[in-house]
Amino acid sequence: MERALLVTIKLKSEKDNWRLEDVAEELEELTHTSGAEVVDNITCVCDKPTPNLFIGKGKTEELALLSQEQGADTVIFSHDLSGTQQRNLEGVIGKKTIDRTQLILDIFARHARSPDGKTQVELAQLQYLMPRLVGKGIMLSRLGGGIGTRGPGEQKLEVDRRRISKRIDKLKDDLKHLKAHRLTIRKKRKENAIPVVALIGYTNAGKSTLLNALTSAGQIVSDSLFTTLDPLHKSFVLPNGEHIVISDTVGFLHNLPHHLIEAFKATLEEVVEADLLIHVLDISHPRVYEHNQAVFGVLTELQADKKFMINALNKIDLLEDKVWLTKLKADFPNSVTISAKFRQNLDSLLEKIQENFASRMIRLELLIPHSRMDLVDLCYREGKVEEIKYLQKGIKVRLILPRVLSQKLLHDNAIRIIN
Repeated sequence: MERALLVTIKLKSEKDNWRLEDVAEELEELTHTSGAEVVDNITCVCDKPTPNLFIGKGKTEELALLSQEQGADTVIFSHDLSGTQQRNLEGVIGKKTIDRTQLILDIFARHARSPDGKTQVELAQLQYLMPRLVGKGIMLSRLGGGIGTRGPGEQKLEVDRRRISKRIDKLKDDLKHLKAHRLTIRKKRKENAIPVVALIGYTNAGKSTLLNALTSAGQIVSDSLFTTLDPLHKSFVLPNGEHIVISDTVGFLHNLPHHLIEAFKATLEEVVEADLLIHVLDISHPRVYEHNQAVFGVLTELQADKKFMINALNKIDLLEDKVWLTKLKADFPNSVTISAKFRQNLDSLLEKIQENFASRMIRLELLIPHSRMDLVDLCYREGKVEEIKYLQKGIKVRLILPRVLSQKLLHDNAIRIIN
């Protein structure tokens, strides 16, 4: 197992309400998720980064000594490093040195499964590496194995700027084709009046667990960060018979770099296109309010912060003091308290979802000819049949179904409205 020495830095100029200890703890969580062992986590406060080493030379030499004593293979910084800073730090410390963005990309590379996910990860990694190449012919293999070299890094040894640039263009073209395919699927959903509900939230808030609880999706869940990278869509029928699609999306993160949001817009576009957002919050986490702010920061970048949202206050089973629930419900409007793991209060959540889409549904009583059993099948498949009677003059069906679909049905001359 790779051994990592962490360096968590707080810049005095930063406008961030996260405590240094909280940033350090999250960097440890990210490192564990990448499969490495944390040997130590050094914290320091700086006025501003230096152009050559980010931190002072004395602190860098201290890190070099500490990494030798602790037997660290890698040094991970909490802030983004320029190519010059990274090379200089490696020269002084004598160990592979990476930053938080490279660590996140490494985790993404481990978890990407779909063509979309793999393409986006490779594109983001190459865009990250491009400005960090010293010159033509520099070998990316100088970093060795382990964190920061997974995914395309292992396949792109001795690649110069020109070849990387060509590869980036090819990946961007691939993403355009994949986007066209997703648009086709989305267009069919809209034609069939099927609304999309997107699960959003901070990484490890319990989105995948909630998706499994609602749909038996079999999505992999783990008590670690970024278990889900590729969006997963599952069909679901609400208690009132309305068909919806529930989409699980990649988790958000505090200080998620802007260029990563740009690189993963193909994954995050499900959030933008969704008809309803369910914001899953881990209310047992001490930084739940900071997590909420981080999520809204990403939503603002995506221009999706004005969308209608239900707050699913998750993991109530882990909340020791239930008195906090009253305050949390007041602080997070339009909320439902749930435990996705133990399927608590999921009925209340579904009622909230139904309320949001109530105007889309209509109750009708129809008379369908005996010769049109295909329309009866359609009523069962796309709506909720409350009563059906087989009469001599036809089949009387009382049901609830989407308004858009009812308009299509009523254009069929074979059907007669009773009520």
